[in-house]
Amino acid sequence: MSSGRSANGREVQIPLQQVAPSLVAPLSSSLAITPPSHRSANPWIPCEQTAPAGFQPLHGGFRDHFVEKPEAKYCCEACRRVLCEPRQTECGHRFCQSCISDILSHPNPVCPADMEPLFKDKIFRDVCCHREIMALKVYCRSKANGCQEQMSLQQIPDHLNVCPFFEVPCPLGKCKERVMRKEIPEHLAWKCKHRESTCEFCGTKMPLTDLPKHKETVCPSFPVSCPNHCSFSSLPRSELTSHQHDCPKAQVSCLFHRYGCTFKGLNQDMRQHDSTFVAEHLRMMVKGNCLLENKVENVKEELMERCKVLPALSSRLSELENQNEELREKNRQTEQKLANMQKLMSSHSEKLLELELELRSLRVLREEVETLRGTVENVRTRLTALEQGGRSGSGSSHTLASLETQLSRHDDMLSVHEIRLADMDLRFQVLETASYNGTLIWKIRDYKRRKQEAVAGKTLSLYSQPFYTGYFGYKMCARVYLNGDGMGKGTHLSLFFVVMKGEYDALLPWPFKQKVTLMLMDQGPSRKHLGDAFKPDPHSSSFRRPTAEMNIASGCPLFVAQSVLETGSYIKDDTIFIKVTVDTSDLPDP
Repeated sequence: MSSGRSANGREVQIPLQQVAPSLVAPLSSSLAITPPSHRSANPWIPCEQTAPAGFQPLHGGFRDHFVEKPEAKYCCEACRRVLCEPRQTECGHRFCQSCISDILSHPNPVCPADMEPLFKDKIFRDVCCHREIMALKVYCRSKANGCQEQMSLQQIPDHLNVCPFFEVPCPLGKCKERVMRKEIPEHLAWKCKHRESTCEFCGTKMPLTDLPKHKETVCPSFPVSCPNHCSFSSLPRSELTSHQHDCPKAQVSCLFHRYGCTFKGLNQDMRQHDSTFVAEHLRMMVKGNCLLENKVENVKEELMERCKVLPALSSRLSELENQNEELREKNRQTEQKLANMQKLMSSHSEKLLELELELRSLRVLREEVETLRGTVENVRTRLTALEQGGRSGSGSSHTLASLETQLSRHDDMLSVHEIRLADMDLRFQVLETASYNGTLIWKIRDYKRRKQEAVAGKTLSLYSQPFYTGYFGYKMCARVYLNGDGMGKGTHLSLFFVVMKGEYDALLPWPFKQKVTLMLMDQGPSRKHLGDAFKPDPHSSSFRRPTAEMNIASGCPLFVAQSVLETGSYIKDDTIFIKVTVDTSDLPDP
């Protein structure tokens, strides 16, 4: 993040995301790698870059062959490889995203570099380091195949889209071989087992691996021999079925086998059998016809008997229909009675509720009467005492005056004590909510009302309670514009960091140089916090030793769009939480 000034003189931190475009491009498939994806429309909302399939390692850091050995600051503290999606811990060490996830999955995780405890909500993306790593020079990943190109790490996806030495899968889905891109035409023309081929018998196109099975089983023009070994030694497969009916050596049964003829023989012997056994075939047909006529007569008699029963069944069906209709009517009447009963019970319930309310009011009246009785008795007692005092003479008036004087004096003392108590209560609240570890958790209630006041111009900004880097450290606070300020007015929530005048400023190093992280807390289960971080500009007056109560605020006028803030889970119970963290790892003791 770099700094600048807005029109009203307030210092503005320009986000690093606006300096360079996204550096990681997702791979759409193993053959093509799409151009780098665009960032979110709001540059102040850090968005996770999509990990491209095949570009980033599945676990740990990058394994690419770098032209020059990377510096130690670019290496993961866990896997010792070049950082992939770098994450920075509160203690200042960097890890790959997958490596820090593995560490955090263990109970009571600690940093392997200095054994400091790690907390998930205090680990952030290091965008600057990621940008520098993406700019490192590497050799092409296909160097072993002959490619001599050198490029930055972020250019790897674009280069692999066109690299002739890059191994890609065969375009034919069933082929599992991977070949260099420049060898694809030769592979498809001569080497691929699944390349397209044409059957020389029927002209059908298919993969080469399917051609033998096609010829052996389904090709209609493939020459086959007659299974009966007749004079036709070869004929197309499509004509084999019709040939079986006419083949002289085919084994067939007599056409009258359904009537009882058991003759089976060759097709060429069937004509002689038909002419020889004509009379026998006719006798079989007559016998079968007689049997069929007897069966028809039996079926007719059975049907006549069943027709006689139909009227009785019809009358019985009518009776059942009438009974069903009566039952439906009774069911309807029962439902009507049930509905009436429910209405009656509802009315009784309402009356019971009214009676209960009246009883409660009577109880309250009885209590009030008892209280009035006690008050009347007290008044009577006091009147009796006053009457007895009046009989004693002027001494009572003197006593009454002294009592009034004492009462006035006690009222004055009580007022003084109340003022002192309020002042001490305010100081106690500040001390109770103050933080001395460089972290501020600011709870802002009544968001809607405060936002409306900001829109109406009544209260443009809010200041948080002070927080410190230590008991004798820097004094700081946060300042928020709920309706935005400067470039973000009316569209964004603006968040600024303020260095305040402290009691121990003379013992502290100036200008203020500690890294500052601003964050809007997500109150939903996903915990997708929105945040940004910056290093103070040592030449800015915002970070010099304060001469007034506080310095000029410095931060983000476009911190988060109001549409994102008010549609997500960042507001719950009309309350938002803002977190400000100041890096105190390299801060010397005063």
